[in-house]
Amino acid sequence: MRSVSIIVVLILTLLALLSPPSLIAAAPTRPKPHVEQGLLPPAEIPGTHATRKESAAESPNVTLAPEQRIALVIGNSAYSSAPLKNPVNDATDMATSLQKLGFKVDLKKNADLETMELAIEDFGNRLKRGGVGLFYYAGHGIQVNGVNYLVPVGARINKESDVRYRAVDAGRILDEMANANNGLNIVLLDACRDNPFGKTFRSASRGLAIVSNAPTGTFISYSTSPGQVARDGEGRNSPYTKALLQYMQEPAVPIGNVFMKVRQKLRNETGQVPWELSSLEGDFFFIPQGGGRATVSDASPLAATSHPDTDALLREKEALEREKQELLRAKEELERQKALAAEREQLAAERRKLEAEKEQMALAKRSSQPTAQDRKIVGVYNVTGTNPNGTTYRGALTLTKTDGAYMLVWKIGSATYTGTGNFQGESLVINWGQSYPVIYSVAEDGRLIGTWNGGNATEILTPVK
Repeated sequence: MRSVSIIVVLILTLLALLSPPSLIAAAPTRPKPHVEQGLLPPAEIPGTHATRKESAAESPNVTLAPEQRIALVIGNSAYSSAPLKNPVNDATDMATSLQKLGFKVDLKKNADLETMELAIEDFGNRLKRGGVGLFYYAGHGIQVNGVNYLVPVGARINKESDVRYRAVDAGRILDEMANANNGLNIVLLDACRDNPFGKTFRSASRGLAIVSNAPTGTFISYSTSPGQVARDGEGRNSPYTKALLQYMQEPAVPIGNVFMKVRQKLRNETGQVPWELSSLEGDFFFIPQGGGRATVSDASPLAATSHPDTDALLREKEALEREKQELLRAKEELERQKALAAEREQLAAERRKLEAEKEQMALAKRSSQPTAQDRKIVGVYNVTGTNPNGTTYRGALTLTKTDGAYMLVWKIGSATYTGTGNFQGESLVINWGQSYPVIYSVAEDGRLIGTWNGGNATEILTPVK
């Protein structure tokens, strides 16, 4: 009996080994991954998830990164003051593109201050799980005393000091990333539209300020260069976001080259020059060769697959592009200074011409008026005068001209005085036997206004009509 039992066990064991699993038990149903409320799950893209092994086999030089990709995307358009047309469109299209690139996206449209602050805090908490973090903002951005602020919808900013309390300090994004210590972060700011509150601000800085440093492993891109204003765009997207959406989709392009292409496109088409700040220690690919997701650092296997000569060439190209941009800005500044100098010289020439014309008019006016010598001053005058001691006197005077000299005869009370003289310049100088002469000037109304006794006494001769 015991031997029969042993035989039965052996037969059952053999059947189990030969039978497919589906004959023994139904395969367990794999639960769907949990999707957090308000977040967009990453879309399936070629080379990820189910096809990951096949892609890795086809491209042995690409190491697929297992880390998550997290993005916070904010677009603010509906401002009560200086509303913008494209930021919500930009944010929506960016969120869709990032989702296709494997990012788990939190999208906020026309967010107020509380919504932005809570979203940034949640973004920082999710980054603590590791992976790649990306923050994108489109809307009004302003700088105050070198600090950049992102302006929420509904912000009541009446003066410069309100910004600290009613806008979001962009530095908080970097702080959250630094606290998360997740390794690699990307910050994209399409926020350099002109300051809508500039008329009420003490400072007149335009655009955004470029931060001097960032946490290691951070890449920051501004839609235009320091202190400049970016365009909102005439179509659905801003020029910066439109170019970025295009070049993010190209496989096997390092992030530095993506933004180099964006910069070249914008400078050629609009004159706008995006600006980057990077503390990356390796390359990041939105879509690496083979379609998988990969992040490169110096310690990763992928870093070893890049050829040193290729890396050096890319760095040289980026350095040349930066030098080219610096030369372009220097040339533009030189042209501006030359234009200002030419304008100053033109104004100076016009001023000199105006002064010459004024001098000619004054000369012509003087020449058209008769001089004192040309006026008919001979005749009879009433005399009023003041003595050196302050007493006054009155009398009459007869003025004649004989042999080119003027003769004056005063009748003051019972006394008679005589004197002779001529014009010296515009003044009639008469010597009358005293230490000091009498000096007259001829007024427009024909009176002779004089002084005597060295200027201590005065005398006025009024013609008798």
